Amino acid sequence: MNPVVSFVVPCYRLAHLLSECVNSILTQTYENFEVLIMDDCSPDDTPQVARSFTDPRIRYIRNEPNLGHLRNYNKGIELSRGKYVWLISADDRLRRPHVLGRYVKILENHPRVGYVFCPGVALFENKEVRVVNAHGSSDWIMNGRTFLKQLLHSNSIVAASGMARRQCYEKVAYFPLDMPWGGDWYLWCAYALHYDVAYVAEPLVNYRTHELSLTTFYTTKEPGVCTKDDMLLYWRIKKLAENARARAAATQCRHMIGYHFARNVLAGSPKSPVPQTTLSDSEDCIRKMASDERDVALILARLHSCLGDKHFWNGEFEAALLCYRKALDCDPLLVGVWAKRLLLPFGGIGLRSRRIIDDFRHRKQRDPLVDQRAMGLEE
Repeated sequence: MNPVVSFVVPCYRLAHLLSECVNSILTQTYENFEVLIMDDCSPDDTPQVARSFTDPRIRYIRNEPNLGHLRNYNKGIELSRGKYVWLISADDRLRRPHVLGRYVKILENHPRVGYVFCPGVALFENKEVRVVNAHGSSDWIMNGRTFLKQLLHSNSIVAASGMARRQCYEKVAYFPLDMPWGGDWYLWCAYALHYDVAYVAEPLVNYRTHELSLTTFYTTKEPGVCTKDDMLLYWRIKKLAENARARAAATQCRHMIGYHFARNVLAGSPKSPVPQTTLSDSEDCIRKMASDERDVALILARLHSCLGDKHFWNGEFEAALLCYRKALDCDPLLVGVWAKRLLLPFGGIGLRSRRIIDDFRHRKQRDPLVDQRAMGLEE
């Protein structure tokens, strides 16, 4: 058996949802696939449910002992045999029988595309409630580094919706074991540095929210892990971008690192998921993790610029001016910071101008259409 597609279905304490997930795969009109049910030593009825399927395309693997979700993902990918790999958790499901055929056709026709994804429809108490993570109303293929500009702002891909080439895992990266929350986001970013990205506008997967999901666990029980993973992602993607000579991506990562450190410095609520740090501690951390002194200066410039923005919008103009001066001492080439500093003495006119500039910048970040091109799904 040489399947074109491998579905890797990790399952832990989700026996009651496993059948829905697997049956949504078995009903696909494109049939050249295998399904690996990766039971991570689940204490429920997962073995009985998995063994109830008689389709020869299903393989059941049980870990003894429990490996944890990231090692389970990587094990499933390594055991799979398909040219393309679709990792979908047992609590999610496919919405339409034609989704796999559409995905395969795109990747077969466009060898530069590393992965394809679509919006999801959230499920709550088994009812569809809303569409999540839509990237427009039309199908598209985009240069990966162009899409990365948008992806670095937030993880806007439903994990259950993505199917990637096996070579993405083998040549770029598997799930990093020290990023339990942000591992999938890291992979989407890393693959976009090396491959184009395809998007199907139709919402073709269901993403389930419930108390046993990993998303619920980390966002409610371990929010500090989410913050740590976000920061770690930017440091690592910056390094990958530098190695790939993707200067724009590396610069954006420096800005996001500076932003996150500024957010940590300004965190004041005891209930905030963001751990508060001092400016001095943040600067020390940057010096330890940056590539060289130039890298330190560039990141510190972004840190002080973000602090200046926060002070400005709080009406603390003297503190904002001090931060902008520090930012320009670190990186005199920040044209935007020069503009912000020069607008400070102009009162209401300066405030209105800042709003116009910030609105334009945010619209540009949300709509990276450079080098976007029509998909063309013809044979």
